[in-house]
Amino acid sequence: MTSSPSISRPEHSNYRWVICGLLLFATTCNYLDRNVISFLKEYFCTPESKGGFGWSNTDFGNLTACFTFFYAGMTVIAGWMIDKIGTKLGLALSLSLWSGFGILNAFAGRLVIMHMVIRSAFGFGEGGNFPASIKTVAEWFPKRERAFATGIFNAGSNLGAMGASLFVPWCLIHYGNAAGWKMAYILTGAVGLIWLIFWFWLYDTPKAQKRLSQEEYDYIHSDRDPGALLDNAGDTAKIPWFKLLGYRQTWAFVWGKFLTDGVWWFYLFWLPDYFIKQFGMTSSEVRLPTFTVFGVAIIGSIYGGSIPMGFIKRGMPVYRARMLSMLLIALFPLCVLSTQYFGDVSHFGKNAAVLACATICIAAAAHQAWSANLFTTVSDMFPKKAVATVTGIGAMAGGLGGVLIGKVPGALLDSVARTPQSAYAIMFLFCASSYLIAWGIIKILVPRHTVITDL
Repeated sequence: MTSSPSISRPEHSNYRWVICGLLLFATTCNYLDRNVISFLKEYFCTPESKGGFGWSNTDFGNLTACFTFFYAGMTVIAGWMIDKIGTKLGLALSLSLWSGFGILNAFAGRLVIMHMVIRSAFGFGEGGNFPASIKTVAEWFPKRERAFATGIFNAGSNLGAMGASLFVPWCLIHYGNAAGWKMAYILTGAVGLIWLIFWFWLYDTPKAQKRLSQEEYDYIHSDRDPGALLDNAGDTAKIPWFKLLGYRQTWAFVWGKFLTDGVWWFYLFWLPDYFIKQFGMTSSEVRLPTFTVFGVAIIGSIYGGSIPMGFIKRGMPVYRARMLSMLLIALFPLCVLSTQYFGDVSHFGKNAAVLACATICIAAAAHQAWSANLFTTVSDMFPKKAVATVTGIGAMAGGLGGVLIGKVPGALLDSVARTPQSAYAIMFLFCASSYLIAWGIIKILVPRHTVITDL
């Protein structure tokens, strides 16, 4: 059993869940700030003669792609930095950057290029959230609980999107469009700065955390692999990226992220526009369906992370349980193939929006369940000192996939302006099939669990 340094500790504790709560708070802020722009699209794309910015769908697509590109580039750098400087400082720096540039976005004016510049810097800051959070989970949780803990903090991506779906339209209504879009950026950006107080007050590594009991400390380290013992002296050791790219496990994670992250980017940035164009909803009316989709997705995030635990308790090895869970989860997004059928108002009338929303709810919940398990494969196979770097590499790949998906809807919508339904049908086809393709590639690259011990 691993022992910790001799510091004063309580007799019993469950402090790891407090750390998980901090990560949930940070991820909620991350997606609250990120998702503001999707609810401003209708105003930004309104002709100038009607008081808007006069942007095209392609302009908006380029803006989201630009943000995603810089987010993707930063994730790999952030992962390496966080493995070097640690999670406490790394996540604090990341949040400070994205909150600051999120507020600055309110002063970008009407020009697309100015929004691109500031949103790119914003993406540069946001890139550190997931590498730091996954590394924190690896430090604070035994393997059997990591997918569940990841599912809990990853639910913040839904809470943030839900908050944006209610708060941004309210800002536009309360302050008026001309001032409301600015206040949306300022107020959401300011929320993240509050988190810093709690982070510096409550967070430390398990070795140094006085609120953590010896019993819980030993439990956290109870299922370490032999190779993980190297972490005691090398948590911040520099591991070259090119060396990590030599492992099939890295490429399995890279392909999993590249093929599926774009789906979530699509839901985040284009879902409000889908409900507006498909069903003629107003910016105010779109709040309920988008809130519902991201709310239901929380169930997928938390429950999906717990699925492997059930298989593990029955004696199934961790990696086999993880892969079986991901295969089952990958079947559910196929339901969005029927979204445009159920969304046909001529067939289903007022129920069409409800039915279409239901299919997207299932797919969004499945994505979050998939994501919780995919993230955890990194800490299953790599020592803790490499987790943030590998997560950053994979997140960069996912971001690049998001860049492609960010540009496609805008180009499709501008090319078939009279029939936006056909453009969204193409997008839903991709959303349905990407998970099974990704699972197959992962299984080919890593057919059985092999712990990496030579880093």
